[in-house]
Amino acid sequence: MQYRYLGRTGVRVSPLCLGAMMFGAWGNPDHDDSITIIHRALDAGINFIDTADVYSGGESETIVGKAIAGRRDSVVLATKVHGPMGEDPNMRGNSRRWIIQECENSLRRLGTDHIDLYQIHRPDPGIDIDETLGALSDLVRQGKVLYLGSSTFPASRIVEAQWVAERRGRERFVCEQPPYSMLVRGVEAEVLPVCQEYGMGVIPWSPLAGGWLSGKWRTGGAELTSRRAQRIPGRYDLSKPENQAKLEAATALAEVADEAGLSLIHMALAFVLEHPGVTSAIIGPRTSDHLDSQIGAADIRLSGDVLDRIDEIVRPGTNFSFADAGYEPPGVADATCRRRI
Repeated sequence: MQYRYLGRTGVRVSPLCLGAMMFGAWGNPDHDDSITIIHRALDAGINFIDTADVYSGGESETIVGKAIAGRRDSVVLATKVHGPMGEDPNMRGNSRRWIIQECENSLRRLGTDHIDLYQIHRPDPGIDIDETLGALSDLVRQGKVLYLGSSTFPASRIVEAQWVAERRGRERFVCEQPPYSMLVRGVEAEVLPVCQEYGMGVIPWSPLAGGWLSGKWRTGGAELTSRRAQRIPGRYDLSKPENQAKLEAATALAEVADEAGLSLIHMALAFVLEHPGVTSAIIGPRTSDHLDSQIGAADIRLSGDVLDRIDEIVRPGTNFSFADAGYEPPGVADATCRRRI
Protein backbone atom coordinates (compact mmCIF):
# COMPACT_ATOMS: atom_id res chain seq x y z
CA MET A 1 0.00 0.00 0.00
CA GLN A 2 1.32 3.44 -0.95
CA TYR A 3 1.25 5.66 2.15
CA ARG A 4 0.72 9.41 1.83
CA TYR A 5 1.76 12.37 3.95
CA LEU A 6 -1.04 13.97 5.95
CA GLY A 7 -0.59 17.52 4.75
CA ARG A 8 2.75 18.88 5.95
CA THR A 9 2.77 16.98 9.24
CA GLY A 10 5.26 14.30 8.22
CA VAL A 11 2.78 11.63 9.35
CA ARG A 12 2.18 8.97 6.70
CA VAL A 13 -1.25 7.41 6.39
CA SER A 14 -2.86 4.81 4.16
CA PRO A 15 -4.88 6.08 1.15
CA LEU A 16 -7.95 4.46 2.69
CA CYS A 17 -8.98 5.52 6.17
CA LEU A 18 -11.24 3.20 8.16
CA GLY A 19 -14.29 5.18 9.21
CA ALA A 20 -15.94 3.81 12.36
CA MET A 21 -19.39 5.40 12.15
CA MET A 22 -21.04 2.02 11.45
CA PHE A 23 -19.57 0.32 14.51
CA GLY A 24 -22.14 0.34 17.28
CA ALA A 25 -25.87 0.96 17.47
CA TRP A 26 -25.93 3.06 14.28
CA GLY A 27 -24.74 0.09 12.22
CA ASN A 28 -23.16 -3.08 13.57
CA PRO A 29 -24.03 -3.55 17.27
CA ASP A 30 -21.86 -6.68 17.57
CA HIS A 31 -18.65 -5.48 19.22
CA ASP A 32 -16.69 -8.64 18.50
CA ASP A 33 -17.61 -8.57 14.81
CA SER A 34 -16.78 -4.87 14.57
CA ILE A 35 -13.40 -5.50 16.19
CA THR A 36 -12.74 -8.31 13.70
CA ILE A 37 -13.43 -5.90 10.81
CA ILE A 38 -11.06 -3.33 12.31
CA HIS A 39 -8.34 -5.95 12.72
CA ARG A 40 -8.81 -7.12 9.12
CA ALA A 41 -8.39 -3.55 7.90
CA LEU A 42 -5.24 -3.07 9.95
CA ASP A 43 -3.83 -6.39 8.73
CA ALA A 44 -4.48 -5.26 5.15
CA GLY A 45 -2.28 -2.20 5.63
CA ILE A 46 -4.75 0.48 6.69
CA ASN A 47 -3.12 2.44 9.51
CA PHE A 48 -5.63 5.30 9.80
CA ILE A 49 -8.91 5.11 11.78
CA ASP A 50 -11.46 7.90 12.05
CA THR A 51 -14.33 7.99 14.52
CA ALA A 52 -16.29 10.61 16.49
CA ASP A 53 -17.73 10.97 19.95
CA VAL A 54 -21.25 11.28 18.59
CA TYR A 55 -21.19 8.00 16.64
CA SER A 56 -23.63 5.76 18.51
CA GLY A 57 -23.30 8.02 21.53
CA GLY A 58 -19.66 7.11 22.19
CA GLU A 59 -20.05 3.40 21.47
CA SER A 60 -17.97 3.62 18.30
CA GLU A 61 -15.04 5.10 20.21
CA THR A 62 -15.34 2.32 22.79
CA ILE A 63 -15.23 -0.35 20.08
CA VAL A 64 -12.24 1.27 18.38
CA GLY A 65 -10.46 1.48 21.73
CA LYS A 66 -10.94 -2.24 22.31
CA ALA A 67 -9.76 -3.05 18.78
CA ILE A 68 -6.51 -1.08 18.91
CA ALA A 69 -5.48 -2.21 22.39
CA GLY A 70 -1.98 -3.59 21.96
CA ARG A 71 -1.67 -1.99 18.50
CA ARG A 72 -2.06 1.67 19.42
CA ASP A 73 1.43 2.77 18.35
CA SER A 74 0.89 1.59 14.76
CA VAL A 75 -2.47 3.37 14.37
CA VAL A 76 -3.02 6.99 13.39
CA LEU A 77 -6.13 7.65 15.47
CA ALA A 78 -8.61 10.41 14.65
CA THR A 79 -11.82 11.41 16.39
CA LYS A 80 -14.12 14.41 16.47
CA VAL A 81 -16.06 16.68 18.81
CA HIS A 82 -19.09 18.95 18.30
CA GLY A 83 -22.28 16.86 18.12
CA PRO A 84 -24.73 16.57 21.03
CA MET A 85 -23.81 13.97 23.64
CA GLY A 86 -26.76 14.47 25.95
CA GLU A 87 -29.71 16.69 26.79
CA ASP A 88 -27.58 19.24 28.61
CA PRO A 89 -27.22 22.26 26.28
CA ASN A 90 -23.52 22.50 27.18
CA MET A 91 -22.78 18.92 26.10
CA ARG A 92 -22.22 19.91 22.47
CA GLY A 93 -20.64 22.55 20.27
CA ASN A 94 -17.20 24.11 20.02
CA SER A 95 -16.84 25.96 23.33
CA ARG A 96 -13.70 25.68 25.46
CA ARG A 97 -15.76 24.15 28.27
CA TRP A 98 -17.10 21.33 26.13
CA ILE A 99 -13.96 20.61 24.10
CA ILE A 100 -11.81 20.18 27.23
CA GLN A 101 -14.43 18.01 28.93
CA GLU A 102 -15.24 15.86 25.92
CA CYS A 103 -11.61 15.27 24.96
CA GLU A 104 -11.18 13.58 28.35
CA ASN A 105 -14.28 11.47 27.67
CA SER A 106 -12.98 10.43 24.26
CA LEU A 107 -9.58 9.51 25.68
CA ARG A 108 -11.29 7.31 28.25
CA ARG A 109 -13.53 5.58 25.70
CA LEU A 110 -10.63 5.07 23.29
CA GLY A 111 -8.40 3.70 26.06
CA THR A 112 -5.48 5.91 25.10
CA ASP A 113 -3.53 8.83 26.52
CA HIS A 114 -3.48 10.83 23.28
CA ILE A 115 -5.44 11.42 20.08
CA ASP A 116 -3.40 11.81 16.91
CA LEU A 117 -5.91 13.96 15.01
CA TYR A 118 -8.66 15.78 16.94
CA GLN A 119 -11.24 17.35 14.63
CA ILE A 120 -14.03 19.87 15.04
CA HIS A 121 -16.97 18.02 13.49
CA ARG A 122 -18.85 21.09 12.22
CA PRO A 123 -18.54 24.87 12.45
CA ASP A 124 -20.30 26.53 15.38
CA PRO A 125 -21.41 30.01 14.29
CA GLY A 126 -22.12 31.04 17.88
CA ILE A 127 -18.53 30.49 19.04
CA ASP A 128 -15.49 32.63 18.26
CA ILE A 129 -13.05 30.38 16.39
CA ASP A 130 -10.29 31.80 18.62
CA GLU A 131 -11.95 30.21 21.67
CA THR A 132 -12.10 26.87 19.88
CA LEU A 133 -8.49 27.03 18.70
CA GLY A 134 -7.36 28.22 22.14
CA ALA A 135 -8.87 25.17 23.83
CA LEU A 136 -7.46 22.85 21.20
CA SER A 137 -4.02 24.45 21.47
CA ASP A 138 -4.02 23.80 25.22
CA LEU A 139 -4.78 20.12 24.57
CA VAL A 140 -1.85 19.96 22.15
CA ARG A 141 0.49 21.54 24.71
CA GLN A 142 -0.70 19.03 27.31
CA GLY A 143 0.16 16.16 24.94
CA LYS A 144 -3.41 14.88 24.84
CA VAL A 145 -3.80 15.80 21.17
CA LEU A 146 -1.07 15.83 18.52
CA TYR A 147 -2.75 17.46 15.50
CA LEU A 148 -5.92 19.44 14.88
CA GLY A 149 -8.43 19.23 12.05
CA SER A 150 -11.80 20.48 10.88
CA SER A 151 -14.68 18.64 9.26
CA THR A 152 -17.20 19.96 6.73
CA PHE A 153 -16.01 23.55 7.05
CA PRO A 154 -16.77 25.96 4.16
CA ALA A 155 -13.71 27.45 2.49
CA SER A 156 -14.26 30.80 4.21
CA ARG A 157 -14.23 29.16 7.64
CA ILE A 158 -11.07 27.22 6.79
CA VAL A 159 -9.30 30.45 5.82
CA GLU A 160 -10.59 32.24 8.92
CA ALA A 161 -9.23 29.48 11.16
CA GLN A 162 -5.81 29.64 9.49
CA TRP A 163 -5.63 33.42 9.87
CA VAL A 164 -6.72 33.34 13.52
CA ALA A 165 -4.18 30.62 14.32
CA GLU A 166 -1.37 32.67 12.78
CA ARG A 167 -2.33 36.00 14.31
CA ARG A 168 -3.23 34.74 17.79
CA GLY A 169 -0.44 32.20 18.11
CA ARG A 170 -2.75 29.16 18.14
CA GLU A 171 -2.18 25.67 16.81
CA ARG A 172 -3.68 25.41 13.33
CA PHE A 173 -5.89 22.93 11.57
CA VAL A 174 -3.66 20.63 9.52
CA CYS A 175 -6.49 18.60 7.97
CA GLU A 176 -10.03 19.04 6.64
CA GLN A 177 -12.64 16.29 6.31
CA PRO A 178 -15.19 17.29 3.65
CA PRO A 179 -17.91 15.36 1.80
CA TYR A 180 -16.56 14.35 -1.61
CA SER A 181 -17.55 11.81 -4.23
CA MET A 182 -18.38 11.51 -7.92
CA LEU A 183 -21.88 12.77 -7.04
CA VAL A 184 -20.86 15.42 -4.50
CA ARG A 185 -18.21 17.58 -6.12
CA GLY A 186 -18.90 21.01 -4.65
CA VAL A 187 -15.66 21.03 -2.65
CA GLU A 188 -13.63 20.99 -5.86
CA ALA A 189 -14.49 24.65 -6.43
CA GLU A 190 -12.99 26.19 -3.30
CA VAL A 191 -12.50 23.84 -0.33
CA LEU A 192 -9.92 21.54 -1.93
CA PRO A 193 -7.90 24.39 -3.53
CA VAL A 194 -7.87 26.26 -0.21
CA CYS A 195 -6.63 23.15 1.59
CA GLN A 196 -3.87 22.75 -1.00
CA GLU A 197 -2.93 26.41 -0.57
CA TYR A 198 -2.49 25.95 3.17
CA GLY A 199 -0.82 22.55 2.93
CA MET A 200 -3.65 20.77 4.71
CA GLY A 201 -4.37 17.08 4.46
CA VAL A 202 -7.84 16.15 3.14
CA ILE A 203 -9.72 13.01 4.21
CA PRO A 204 -13.13 13.02 2.46
CA TRP A 205 -16.13 11.38 4.05
CA SER A 206 -18.81 9.47 2.16
CA PRO A 207 -16.87 8.76 -1.06
CA LEU A 208 -19.75 6.42 -1.97
CA ALA A 209 -22.18 9.34 -1.60
CA GLY A 210 -24.14 7.80 1.22
CA GLY A 211 -24.66 4.55 -0.68
CA TRP A 212 -25.72 6.06 -4.01
CA LEU A 213 -22.46 4.69 -5.48
CA SER A 214 -22.65 1.26 -3.87
CA GLY A 215 -23.75 -0.28 -7.17
CA LYS A 216 -27.10 -1.38 -5.75
CA TRP A 217 -29.16 1.58 -6.90
CA ARG A 218 -29.82 2.14 -10.57
CA THR A 219 -32.69 3.49 -12.60
CA GLY A 220 -35.33 0.78 -12.76
CA GLY A 221 -33.48 -1.25 -10.15
CA ALA A 222 -33.76 -1.76 -6.42
CA GLU A 223 -35.64 0.72 -4.28
CA LEU A 224 -33.55 3.06 -2.17
CA THR A 225 -33.65 1.18 1.10
CA SER A 226 -30.72 1.51 3.47
CA ARG A 227 -30.04 2.44 7.06
CA ARG A 228 -29.10 5.95 6.03
CA ALA A 229 -32.17 6.32 3.80
CA GLN A 230 -34.30 5.38 6.78
CA ARG A 231 -32.60 7.96 9.02
CA ILE A 232 -32.72 10.83 6.53
CA PRO A 233 -35.44 9.92 3.99
CA GLY A 234 -35.46 13.34 2.36
CA ARG A 235 -31.98 12.75 0.97
CA TYR A 236 -33.28 9.67 -0.89
CA ASP A 237 -36.86 10.62 -1.77
CA LEU A 238 -37.11 10.02 -5.52
CA SER A 239 -40.06 12.38 -5.82
CA LYS A 240 -37.52 15.18 -5.42
CA PRO A 241 -35.97 16.23 -8.75
CA GLU A 242 -32.47 16.46 -7.31
CA ASN A 243 -32.61 12.88 -6.04
CA GLN A 244 -33.98 11.60 -9.33
CA ALA A 245 -31.14 13.35 -11.14
CA LYS A 246 -28.68 11.80 -8.71
CA LEU A 247 -30.06 8.32 -9.39
CA GLU A 248 -29.77 8.87 -13.14
CA ALA A 249 -26.17 10.03 -12.73
CA ALA A 250 -25.35 7.04 -10.51
CA THR A 251 -26.76 4.74 -13.19
CA ALA A 252 -24.64 6.41 -15.89
CA LEU A 253 -21.54 6.19 -13.70
CA ALA A 254 -22.19 2.49 -13.12
CA GLU A 255 -22.18 1.99 -16.88
CA VAL A 256 -18.80 3.74 -17.12
CA ALA A 257 -17.45 1.44 -14.41
CA ASP A 258 -18.79 -1.63 -16.21
CA GLU A 259 -17.10 -0.59 -19.45
CA ALA A 260 -13.84 0.07 -17.61
CA GLY A 261 -13.97 -3.39 -16.02
CA LEU A 262 -14.30 -1.95 -12.52
CA SER A 263 -16.86 -2.20 -9.76
CA LEU A 264 -18.66 1.08 -9.18
CA ILE A 265 -17.32 1.07 -5.62
CA HIS A 266 -13.72 0.81 -6.78
CA MET A 267 -14.21 3.51 -9.39
CA ALA A 268 -15.84 5.80 -6.83
CA LEU A 269 -13.02 5.43 -4.33
CA ALA A 270 -10.32 5.67 -6.99
CA PHE A 271 -11.93 8.87 -8.29
CA VAL A 272 -11.65 10.57 -4.91
CA LEU A 273 -8.04 9.45 -4.52
CA GLU A 274 -7.14 10.86 -7.95
CA HIS A 275 -7.56 14.45 -6.75
CA PRO A 276 -4.08 15.83 -5.93
CA GLY A 277 -5.43 17.52 -2.81
CA VAL A 278 -6.84 14.35 -1.27
CA THR A 279 -4.81 12.39 1.26
CA SER A 280 -7.05 9.48 2.23
CA ALA A 281 -10.65 8.48 1.49
CA ILE A 282 -12.75 7.40 4.46
CA ILE A 283 -14.52 4.09 3.98
CA GLY A 284 -17.29 3.08 6.39
CA PRO A 285 -17.90 -0.67 6.26
CA ARG A 286 -20.58 -2.22 8.45
CA THR A 287 -19.69 -5.82 7.54
CA SER A 288 -16.64 -7.77 6.43
CA ASP A 289 -18.15 -8.03 2.95
CA HIS A 290 -18.36 -4.24 2.79
CA LEU A 291 -14.68 -4.01 3.70
CA ASP A 292 -13.71 -6.60 1.10
CA SER A 293 -15.59 -4.70 -1.61
CA GLN A 294 -13.69 -1.48 -0.89
CA ILE A 295 -10.18 -2.24 0.24
CA GLY A 296 -8.74 -3.04 -3.19
CA ALA A 297 -9.50 0.45 -4.50
CA ALA A 298 -6.28 1.85 -3.05
CA ASP A 299 -4.30 0.24 -5.88
CA ILE A 300 -6.48 1.46 -8.77
CA ARG A 301 -5.66 4.40 -11.06
CA LEU A 302 -8.28 5.77 -13.42
CA SER A 303 -7.43 6.66 -16.99
CA GLY A 304 -7.93 10.14 -18.39
CA ASP A 305 -10.76 8.85 -20.58
CA VAL A 306 -12.66 7.49 -17.58
CA LEU A 307 -12.17 10.72 -15.65
CA ASP A 308 -13.39 12.71 -18.66
CA ARG A 309 -16.56 10.63 -18.83
CA ILE A 310 -17.18 11.16 -15.13
CA ASP A 311 -16.84 14.92 -15.70
CA GLU A 312 -19.41 14.71 -18.48
CA ILE A 313 -21.94 13.00 -16.20
CA VAL A 314 -21.39 15.20 -13.13
CA ARG A 315 -20.06 18.68 -13.68
CA PRO A 316 -16.85 19.37 -11.68
CA GLY A 317 -17.31 21.58 -8.64
CA THR A 318 -21.06 21.02 -8.31
CA ASN A 319 -23.53 19.29 -6.00
CA PHE A 320 -27.00 18.07 -6.91
CA SER A 321 -28.52 19.62 -3.79
CA PHE A 322 -27.51 22.00 -1.04
CA ALA A 323 -27.94 19.19 1.51
CA ASP A 324 -25.00 17.33 -0.06
CA ALA A 325 -22.61 19.89 1.44
CA GLY A 326 -23.20 18.39 4.89
CA TYR A 327 -23.51 21.82 6.54
CA GLU A 328 -26.18 24.48 6.23
CA PRO A 329 -24.81 27.95 7.00
CA PRO A 330 -26.92 30.16 9.26
CA GLY A 331 -27.49 32.59 6.41
CA VAL A 332 -29.43 29.87 4.63
CA ALA A 333 -30.92 27.96 7.56
CA ASP A 334 -32.21 30.99 9.49
CA ALA A 335 -34.60 33.29 7.63
CA THR A 336 -33.97 36.12 10.10
CA CYS A 337 -30.39 36.32 8.78
CA ARG A 338 -31.79 37.34 5.40
CA ARG A 339 -34.57 39.71 6.47
CA ARG A 340 -34.54 43.09 8.18
CA ILE A 341 -36.50 43.08 11.41
